[in-house]
Amino acid sequence: MSTSTIEKVKTIKTLNNIAQVGLNVFNQGNFKIDNDSVNPDAIVLRSFNLHSMEFVSNLKAIARAGAGVNNIPVDKCTEQGIVVFNTPGANANAVKEMVLTTLMASSRNLFAGVAWTKTLEGEGDQIPKLVEAGKKQFVGKEIKGKTLGVIGLGAIGALVANDALDLDMDVIGFDPFISVDTAWNLSRKVQRAMTLEQLFANSDYITVHVPLTNDTKGMFNKETFGIMKDDVHILNFSRGELVNEADMKEALESGKVGKYVTDFPNENVLKMKNVVPIPHLGASTQESEENCAIMAARQVKDFLETGNIKNSVNFPNASLPYTGKRRVAAFHKNVPNMVGQITQALSNYNLNIADMVNRSRGEYAYTLIDIDNKVNGEIIPQLEEKIKLIQGIVTTRII
Repeated sequence: MSTSTIEKVKTIKTLNNIAQVGLNVFNQGNFKIDNDSVNPDAIVLRSFNLHSMEFVSNLKAIARAGAGVNNIPVDKCTEQGIVVFNTPGANANAVKEMVLTTLMASSRNLFAGVAWTKTLEGEGDQIPKLVEAGKKQFVGKEIKGKTLGVIGLGAIGALVANDALDLDMDVIGFDPFISVDTAWNLSRKVQRAMTLEQLFANSDYITVHVPLTNDTKGMFNKETFGIMKDDVHILNFSRGELVNEADMKEALESGKVGKYVTDFPNENVLKMKNVVPIPHLGASTQESEENCAIMAARQVKDFLETGNIKNSVNFPNASLPYTGKRRVAAFHKNVPNMVGQITQALSNYNLNIADMVNRSRGEYAYTLIDIDNKVNGEIIPQLEEKIKLIQGIVTTRII
């Protein structure tokens, strides 16, 4: 019991094929990859569905090697004090390249043209003449000088917007929650839309990069289509549920929407006119999968070893430089006097505070406290239990 948390071997369980270069991150330190473990310290996964899984008390972290966390019961994890990480930006370049590729290819009717050309197999010497006669049905449009509306200017949206400018497009962006870091990286030439309606009304092409929430579900619908230009092209590499499919079918039939490019095909979508169905390839590159795996592994490793949190979707981000001192990491309700009660517990053992950080996120908060003086290992379990008894404490570790 006197062995410190950082000295214990920590078990990592993977529930999908995680790129080996990411798993190699755990080669440094006391970690063990054990996919048969029933009591892991952390889980690393991609799209495995965790909603029906019961979590063991030892589980401290879940890392999604990707941005979306719809496959993880985040609220349940929060209640049990399990930090959930994602990897925003790790696959941004892959998705950006797919958006721009399909933007140009669909505008030039490339997909339909290629499919038609393959039907000419067996026509022998007549193929060149048939191609010349038939190509007029695939005449497309150039994107130069057209307006691209980008909804969501996070890691992906900002890259799409900047590169579209380099392709001589005009770009309108909408994101009421844009971060400071993204704002610094976004070209000043990107026009700011004050409302979604403004973006809808002025865009020839629209690409969406927002999470699925109650507010964004079905945001593309009969009402919003009515605001848009005729023959608008819509690209969806975020979530299929952002689109009301019945309304999209009607808009495609009428020509209000000229093309719908989606990374989320289903039976309804495949029956629609002028749909370009992509088999969920947005982030499917070797580089993207490796970047996500590395980022997820590093975040889990840092959290288990130091308690520091970065890119969590349910805990507040919080970190202190780790100097090797004993550290208290407590996740608790965001209510008055929580930090005071934790520090009082330390005081009861004559322990001084060297450094501390407290961050909140909604109803919960996270506190890291470095202990200045040397701690007798025998009192660590006692101190942990003392802090856990404080009303409002969800989980506590002493590292």
